[in-house]
Amino acid sequence: MFKSVVAMPLPETALLQRYVDSGDYTDCFATQIPADSSLPEYVQAFYTTPLFKAERFILHWLASLPSTDDGARQLALAERDAFAAWTVEARSDDQLLMIDVRRRTGSWFMHESTGPGSRLYFGSVVFRQNKTPAGREMRSTFRLLLGIHRFYSRALLSSARSRLVHAQG
Repeated sequence: MFKSVVAMPLPETALLQRYVDSGDYTDCFATQIPADSSLPEYVQAFYTTPLFKAERFILHWLASLPSTDDGARQLALAERDAFAAWTVEARSDDQLLMIDVRRRTGSWFMHESTGPGSRLYFGSVVFRQNKTPAGREMRSTFRLLLGIHRFYSRALLSSARSRLVHAQG
């Protein structure tokens, strides 16, 4: 369904890499667009797709965490460090790592110029919450929903890709 989006290992330079060694769940998806873009364009496109606007509506309605397209633009341009349920944990010229206010999940974005085009990366971290003698375990609920999470991540990246490709004409 999302042929343009592929699962792949995290790049070694990924800001999300810090959670691989801690044993938390991480994933990474990537896609290519034909024209060059930038990290701010990508982040703004991601958070303003119709698909993510549905998530924003739910967050506003269920958790009183409102957000706007202008807020997404400000986040993308590094004019603010919080958006809806997330705050910036780390930022560089080509990456953004956001962690949710309850510190259960995070979202990672990376932009890479590839000549006449760009590669866009999107990944997640789900922090292991249940402590056991063997360490921390992922909540059983998330393990059950992992397939849906991966599908939704691919759909979000595909939507951002479509938005950027359409904007580039």
